[in-house]
Amino acid sequence: MKKIEVNEVFKEDWNRVLNHIANLFYEDSKIVVTAEDAELSFHFQHSIDEDHTIHTACELTVDGLAYTSKYSIQYDTQGTEKEQGIRMKRALSHVMLDVLEQYTGMTQQWGILTGVRPTKLYHKYRQQGMSDEEIYAILKKDFRISDAKIALMSEIVKRQLVTIPDLDELGKELSVYIGVPFCPTKCAYCTFPAYAIQSNRKAGRVESFIDGLHIEIRAMGKWLKDNNMNITSVYWGGGTPTSIEADEMDALYKTMFESFPNPEKIREITVEAGRPDTITTEKIEVLKKWGIDRISVNPQSYTDETLKAIGRHHTVQETIDKFWLSRESGMNNINMDLIIGLPNEGIEEFQHSLDESAKMQPESLTVHTLSFKRASEMTHNKDKYKVADRETVTKMMDMASNWTVENGYVPYYLYRQKNILGNLENVGYCKPGEESIYNIVIMEEVQTILGIGCGASTKFVNPETGKITQFHNPKDPAAYIMTFEEAIEKKIDMLNELYTTQIKQ
Repeated sequence: MKKIEVNEVFKEDWNRVLNHIANLFYEDSKIVVTAEDAELSFHFQHSIDEDHTIHTACELTVDGLAYTSKYSIQYDTQGTEKEQGIRMKRALSHVMLDVLEQYTGMTQQWGILTGVRPTKLYHKYRQQGMSDEEIYAILKKDFRISDAKIALMSEIVKRQLVTIPDLDELGKELSVYIGVPFCPTKCAYCTFPAYAIQSNRKAGRVESFIDGLHIEIRAMGKWLKDNNMNITSVYWGGGTPTSIEADEMDALYKTMFESFPNPEKIREITVEAGRPDTITTEKIEVLKKWGIDRISVNPQSYTDETLKAIGRHHTVQETIDKFWLSRESGMNNINMDLIIGLPNEGIEEFQHSLDESAKMQPESLTVHTLSFKRASEMTHNKDKYKVADRETVTKMMDMASNWTVENGYVPYYLYRQKNILGNLENVGYCKPGEESIYNIVIMEEVQTILGIGCGASTKFVNPETGKITQFHNPKDPAAYIMTFEEAIEKKIDMLNELYTTQIKQ
């Protein structure tokens, strides 16, 4: 724990932002006001002029040395009280980041950005009519983002607009996420609703969950039909939705196609078959029957020892075999995931994973950077898992970026997470034309995502204001079975409130 002293009592949300900035440099930090044992001491100054100019300054004192920074920015309007708070937090972050970079010698490629969706910021300025040059200047000066990351953001935004030309109008439709909360085993880094299927099968929870899911799909489909709401994309996730049996999958897809409005207009349906040990010939035949050919077959790593360490009870060879089984059975759009920074993996192991990926040439490759998620087993037992340092994971990300260029892939979406190794990012790459619509719309938050099933989060996006509200289905199968009917009623009430006659027109 790095104890950090500040010279005044800030609002809680200001403290939280400053903590995020400090954690970019230190694994864990705590902001306190006056402390004799503080390792770093920050003295902030901040003010707002009558012409709406914000001024901030910061002096960092450590080991008898001082590092200083000043920053000013003028706004055209006074802004609301909330906007003023956001502006001031950003300005304070700016000077804090500057002095920490001076002291540590580290450069944060993402600048003061600690949020999940950097490209959403780029879209915001684009929609305001700004040119790429104007957006670059803002991201560089006011957010301190590096040229390389701004270029990545720009490339992804352009790719998204090619993939979905009507991206700015998609609020008139919605997408659907359907959560199946079962996996063969739970991975050490995972915080998704993923429960061991065999023990839940014995307890009768799998069948009961599926019964409830049929009811929820029908109920939400009825609302969509009654309100003439088109669906952009459907994503079956979890867990691993191919953990259930082929006949159970078949019945659920039948219910989906019968219940959802205008199924012929759905642009994309994806089934997350991420665990290779769940893929069978029978399940692939079910997918083909319903015209679904976009799936994931996720290796995460091509080192057997790593798979054992993170709790994935399949082998590298099984990943390879199931990829080719899927391909030869007619799956024409396969995604594979790799994770940078898994326990005991370095440059050599990651290069091996890239080499193996090159042999298969999946339509898309998503490169994740390991994140220590608060509720994961890996986070609770950090001493047990040795992971790569910042310099090594940065090299790995560069390797991935170079590999994708060499193999004809383009980046089309990215997102970031708290406690992500090296303060890096997760990037989705694909062969041109194979982009996932769902991945784009959920990351850019351009439309409502209706969550159905266990652990599914519904994100209501107001198409006029962009305001977002959320509703979460229970994560635990037993709780879902008991309460899914209440969840249906609540979501229908929220949908009715959001999609008024005025908005639909």
